[in-house]
Amino acid sequence: MSQNLNPNSTYDVIILGASGFTGKHVIREALKFLNVPSSPLKNLAIAGRNTCKLSQALQWASHPNPPPQIPILTADTTDPSSLRHLASQTKIILNCVGPFRLYGEPVVEACTDSGCDYLDICGEPEFMERMEVKYHDKAVDKGSLIVSACGFDSVPAELGLMFNSRQWLPPAVPNRVEAYLSLESDKRIVGNFATYESAVLGVANADKLQELRRSRPKRPRPVIPGPPPKGPLMDHLKEVGVWAVKLPSADAIVVRRTLSCLVENPHGLPGVNESTEQVERREAFWSNIKPAHFGVKIASKSVLGVVRFITVGVFIGLFGKTGIGRWLLLKFPSLFSLGWFRKKGPTEDEVASATFKMWFVGHGFSDGSLASQGNRKPDTEIITRVMGPEIGYLTTPIILVQCALILLKERNNLPKAGVFPPGIVFGPTDLQDRLQQNGISFDVISKNTV
Repeated sequence: MSQNLNPNSTYDVIILGASGFTGKHVIREALKFLNVPSSPLKNLAIAGRNTCKLSQALQWASHPNPPPQIPILTADTTDPSSLRHLASQTKIILNCVGPFRLYGEPVVEACTDSGCDYLDICGEPEFMERMEVKYHDKAVDKGSLIVSACGFDSVPAELGLMFNSRQWLPPAVPNRVEAYLSLESDKRIVGNFATYESAVLGVANADKLQELRRSRPKRPRPVIPGPPPKGPLMDHLKEVGVWAVKLPSADAIVVRRTLSCLVENPHGLPGVNESTEQVERREAFWSNIKPAHFGVKIASKSVLGVVRFITVGVFIGLFGKTGIGRWLLLKFPSLFSLGWFRKKGPTEDEVASATFKMWFVGHGFSDGSLASQGNRKPDTEIITRVMGPEIGYLTTPIILVQCALILLKERNNLPKAGVFPPGIVFGPTDLQDRLQQNGISFDVISKNTV
């Protein structure tokens, strides 16, 4: 029998916040796997504050088919008892209610109290790290697995880095990997307002994140061969023809959390009740993952595009520090984001036409022994790529639902409990293969001597 936090659960999965723009796309993705013969998803429910909006979201997600008879449940992040009742009925909650800084903690607390699993699509470092501090021990005690960032933030970054890392065959070793993110569309690119709001609140609470980190014991850092990287603010990736500037996203922070966890657990995290075959598979997987310095840059085909990125970053960085500035940013998102974000979100055509490409440019040494020879520069470059559909409403639901299906099917092979980033939990599973089967590709672009 599969280890289950809640063996008498009514539902396999409850989607919380299902009437939101991201939530209804998660419903649509989940319905593809509901009661399909090869799928472990047999019972699904949706939840939120407004049953009328939830019903409309279900109709939208089911179109052109009639909506299936799945339960619509009432729950509110301001009502802890409703969340505990929700968590007591399910194996997994998929939380789509953001910004998570404002609404996420009551859901995490309810899941740890009830012992059910929790996945979300958060891209907010302070929330993720604070949940680890406050709830890891309790989650371990209750048998609850809490995993944030199970969307575009930050699974493509984590799996993309691991995919690049596996291309460095011994004795070669990487020193640094930089991810270049390019968002492309035939139409206008419009982001999720909640993502924009999270960025604004992140600037407002930057001091709290630093204070939280200072209050914790320092986590071990991986030993990376060669010198730390130095690079310009803006650079030109000639191989793919893009200009780029550093992106202060959650991805690099989440990757570092996984690499720190790997220092503490070199063979990965043991599963609840693994077979000998699974233990060998997990250990073999992690033995091929080599730590590297990691960063993310946002890319454009023109210098003007990069200047636009910098301008929006300056607006959020300056205005986000004061109350009146934040009010202006959130009141007029389209103005201050130069049209990238608006409160009503993108149209269906805008979503359907958008794609992303994420190049992982690795620099390292053809032989690890070269790294210790003074100021020896890397002599090898390996470029890989992750590519898929629009990031917020298509790629994120694909990732979230596939993580949930792995939890349902492979629970014995996954860590029993605790608060973790997605890479350390899902790295050695078949998540990459699943994503490739659902429209997110992983490719080796080039291997060169430099």
